[in-house]
Amino acid sequence: MTVRAKFKVQSITRTASWNGPGEMQTIKLNPVTSGSDENKAFFAATPGGSIDLSVVPKEVGDQFAIGQEFYVDFTPAG
Repeated sequence: MTVRAKFKVQSITRTASWNGPGEMQTIKLNPVTSGSDENKAFFAATPGGSIDLSVVPKEVGDQFAIGQEFYVDFTPAG
């Protein structure tokens, strides 16, 4: 069974990497709340929560922008 949610990037924080040179980017996402009928439907099913994603490769962090929306699928791994 897979559960799908829709999250929106709320903030991106850059800090010094703890494991060597470079930066770590922390992307904070929260469930969508409005903006479309689809977002309202997702909000009705997932009214709260957050995802904090910390990435070191700059090319990964650069794929996220504040305000951007993402589908997040939760699928059992085992």
